Amino acid sequence: MAHHFANEIPPHLLMWQRVREYAVPPSMIENATARRAVGDWAGACTAARVYVDLDLRAVRHDHGTDVVTRLRADLRRLAPDLLRWHMPRIAPDGRLRPGLTVSLARYRGSGGTPLHLVVRTPPARADAGQHMSLALWAGSGTTTGVVGHHPHPHPDRRFRLDLHRRLWDAARSHEPAARHGAEEARALSPSEQDSQDSPWAVGNWAAEAELLLRAEGLPRGAFTVRLGARRHAVLELVAPDDSHVPTVRPLPEGTLPPWEVAALPVLPEVAARALPDLELLRRGLISAERLHPLVASALAAAGSAPVGGPVPEPGDPHRVECRGELHRIALRDGVLTAVDHDPAQLRREELLVALGGPALPCLRAIDAVHRDPEALPAVRERLRHGDVAGALAVVEGLLGPGAILRDGPLRTELESAAARRVDHGLFRSGLVAAHPAAGAAADEDVSVEGRAKAGHRPRLDRRTPFPVRRKLSSRSRPRTSLAS
Repeated sequence: MAHHFANEIPPHLLMWQRVREYAVPPSMIENATARRAVGDWAGACTAARVYVDLDLRAVRHDHGTDVVTRLRADLRRLAPDLLRWHMPRIAPDGRLRPGLTVSLARYRGSGGTPLHLVVRTPPARADAGQHMSLALWAGSGTTTGVVGHHPHPHPDRRFRLDLHRRLWDAARSHEPAARHGAEEARALSPSEQDSQDSPWAVGNWAAEAELLLRAEGLPRGAFTVRLGARRHAVLELVAPDDSHVPTVRPLPEGTLPPWEVAALPVLPEVAARALPDLELLRRGLISAERLHPLVASALAAAGSAPVGGPVPEPGDPHRVECRGELHRIALRDGVLTAVDHDPAQLRREELLVALGGPALPCLRAIDAVHRDPEALPAVRERLRHGDVAGALAVVEGLLGPGAILRDGPLRTELESAAARRVDHGLFRSGLVAAHPAAGAAADEDVSVEGRAKAGHRPRLDRRTPFPVRRKLSSRSRPRTSLAS
């Protein structure tokens, strides 16, 4: 019996395959690279859908010339398309992890407080377009030139790239050859897992932990690795002396109290996991030509042999069997039409359909393409990852630029994407600074039944304002009793 290769692909690789296909389109890479090549780092950020919430003059005034000089040098080396390529993502569709602040570089300011160049992702309610933003975080909740209502403005300990500049710095993008070579980046299973398809790169943990502890100014000691929701490993970096290569060993459970474990350094996600591009190449899930050019050159220098993925066979989806013959449907004058029918006949048939009669198979096929085309999954994926131009290009390639969308899933997806972009604009402008549940719950004149009819049901979480939580949790609940 033949093996079903698709069933053997781990879910995390299927996610990264979709990410590599849709999240960073070739047009974005080309435009951002062209702007960066001429020294226009702000234009490169615009091409990669990255907002620049920085004022270099204000940084100079607040933190001195040395900081702004180093910051400007990092911005010139920044490859925002490469940064987007390596940003943390969430399953199953691979969108950017929402509400995240990732540190890219640290600077020592005049006051002794470390400054961070950070990249932020918007919260899930405003992630349309999958935009990111650059800002400077000055510690203690102080943020320079950025939207002040971000849910998590401080840099995340688990997701940080200041120790892995190769993932965003074009001048150091070759470093994966040394730190993620063909053998070193092989995914190995932690002690709790037996699957060889695990994404964890245990073989790199000792070297990455040494780098982490050195950056934190700590000697060799304990650190943690997050393995999943409510699961983490407590490990220790040890070596007999400085002449030996350090290794990691698990600490017995109960060695450290929980509060000390929570304060231990956390191994960054990019250091704990294997490079997904290498495994995608090995399994033939992506071709080397589809990789980011900087990533492809780094992997080629590491000696990994790229494997080409399956090449789709050319096909013509616009052929319909109509009245015993094979008819063609093609674009004519910017509109999808049945080319094997006379225009006068098509007008008569359309009038017959308007009066309730049956439609020609060609007309039914055109109507189906307008409402629910075969390329709808590709359009939907592009919209999820913010590639509106790519999605519209697919639609125009199917229906033509002069087509009028009819009611159906395709129109619904495009309208929903437009509505989400409005929500993102409101977030960027600061017009929706409070939790979405606050407005509905604070209005005492609106009944619970009215809010339910409006389709709005606020979700209680740790970001919900306390008055809202108290109001929603104190509602009277129906009680039942036994009659005597």
